[in-house]
Amino acid sequence: MPFSAVFARFPDNTLGLRLGGGFGFDWELSYQRRCSENNRMEMGLGMTIDSKNNGLTTSGTYQWVRNISGGFNWYAGPGAQMGSRGGDFYIGIHGQAGVEYIFSEIPFQIGIDTRPVIGLINANNTFEVNVNISLRYVFGR
Repeated sequence: MPFSAVFARFPDNTLGLRLGGGFGFDWELSYQRRCSENNRMEMGLGMTIDSKNNGLTTSGTYQWVRNISGGFNWYAGPGAQMGSRGGDFYIGIHGQAGVEYIFSEIPFQIGIDTRPVIGLINANNTFEVNVNISLRYVFGR
């Protein structure tokens, strides 16, 4: 049975990397878990590397996922994050929107998204926009 028949809309679980950045280079270990027919949670643990604001971040995003065609989906949703930047603890809220493709014959998902962040507590930058590319392994069911 082709892989796409098992994961018709989007998979139960994915695990992989988001790479990109806003004011530096960001990488994030990303886990997605389906919540319902059209919704999922994405949790991340990441690191920012730049000349002033090196730090660690943890994030969570609730996403609405809609199919475009075949293995192509778009998604969007709100989230929050906390961590350290430049030695200071911070908390922020974010939105996330992107598109993804789930391969039909192999268990991988590739995507591109943006995650604008508004810093609320102790944020070095009060607003940051980043663009990321992700590659995730698809598993479960």
